[in-house]
Amino acid sequence: MTQHKSKGNKLVVIGGDAAGMSAASKVRRENPEREIIVFEKSSYTSYSACGIPYFISNTIPDINELIVRSPEEFREKYDINVHIQHEVIQVNTKEKKIKVKDIEGNKEFWESYDQLLIATGAKAYCPDVKGYNADGIFGVSNLRSGVKVEKFIEEEKPKKAVIIGGGYIGLEMAEALLIRGLEVTIINKSPQLMNTLDPDMGEKISEAMKGLGITVYCGEALNYFKTKDNKVIAVVSENRTIKTDMVILGMGALPNTGFLKGSGIDLGVKNAIKVNAQMQTNIEDVYAAGDCSETLDLTSKRPTHIALGTVANKTGLVAGSNLAGEKSVFPGVVGTAVCKLCSYEVARTGLREKDIESLGIEYVTGTIDSKTRAHYYPGAKDITVKLLAEKNSGRLLGGQIVGMEGAAKRIDVIATALTHNLTLQNIIDLDLSYAPPFSPVWDPVQTAARHLIKSI
Repeated sequence: MTQHKSKGNKLVVIGGDAAGMSAASKVRRENPEREIIVFEKSSYTSYSACGIPYFISNTIPDINELIVRSPEEFREKYDINVHIQHEVIQVNTKEKKIKVKDIEGNKEFWESYDQLLIATGAKAYCPDVKGYNADGIFGVSNLRSGVKVEKFIEEEKPKKAVIIGGGYIGLEMAEALLIRGLEVTIINKSPQLMNTLDPDMGEKISEAMKGLGITVYCGEALNYFKTKDNKVIAVVSENRTIKTDMVILGMGALPNTGFLKGSGIDLGVKNAIKVNAQMQTNIEDVYAAGDCSETLDLTSKRPTHIALGTVANKTGLVAGSNLAGEKSVFPGVVGTAVCKLCSYEVARTGLREKDIESLGIEYVTGTIDSKTRAHYYPGAKDITVKLLAEKNSGRLLGGQIVGMEGAAKRIDVIATALTHNLTLQNIIDLDLSYAPPFSPVWDPVQTAARHLIKSI
């Protein structure tokens, strides 16, 4: 993609959450006199979608705690003209204008732009099966959906819930609903929970969930929803019918890019918007950032789609910097993510075995069991660490961790090693901190590296 030079001064942003408002705020800081207009489909701006499960569990009792800045604050304090309840339904890049639907006013209009940032995020995936639009079925992808789930629990007092899908949202919502006292069942199409892990590590998650009293059915696809008076009453899979009062969709998120049809903007992985390192699309003066855009996987060197708040905030800042006239690049990601399920913690980064095999790389794996603290120190918890490395060179390719308190954040050491192409020997040589309340004398990550290096 070529470097484009801006010819105008009016910036329009589609999407008012992490990426969009990070970019808009950066442009305002650098360009105090510039006209900035934001269109946001929901009633909220700049909020923590990652905190939604904890709001539903009542761990965070006030929804306002998740809101960083309100639309009013952006308008009054930062002079960013935010329009909530406004959905962009069409982009005309030839005439440099967008078609906007005013949801509350029930009218449509065109808005021109000099530069455009698309930051429309991702939406919860739901297959087009019978009953999918019944009451009591929820995707959890934005603050509005989280409010709807909380309201439903408060007003309808459900006893049973079925979660479709066993990824991050599925696990976090399982914890939230357990805390709220519901009987929870998970149906997962793939043979394991947490498809971002290798099967052996995913099996540990299944065992942990069953130990918490969650019913887990893996290797079962959703067939349809049974409904009565347009309310969901059961989930029908390939093998069984499960009565339920509510359903959470946890089958992953897809980039919200359907409205770009006919715009000429190139799409890539999962229909995410293709961008270069400056977050520019193939169309001059059109940028994209956050969950609706592609990014580069630093380990595989392939484009990927990562729907995470960390990536959204960083790519939004890079887009804003370039829109403001600075030169900034986003190097890519290694796919680091963590998740909590009651007392259990899950973390992953880099490539899985099937990813490495698709690249044709000869590799080795090793898994160790250890403790989060010195074995004799009170509160030491179990931790399992799996590392994947290139055969012969010992170059780290990925890592996965399942354990209890003190386990998950150790993934950051592995993520740092991946980002800088470190080897197993480099990891062993790291001068990591040690004291009995925090770690064994050999940190579990280094113990895993010592174990695996024997195989290279």
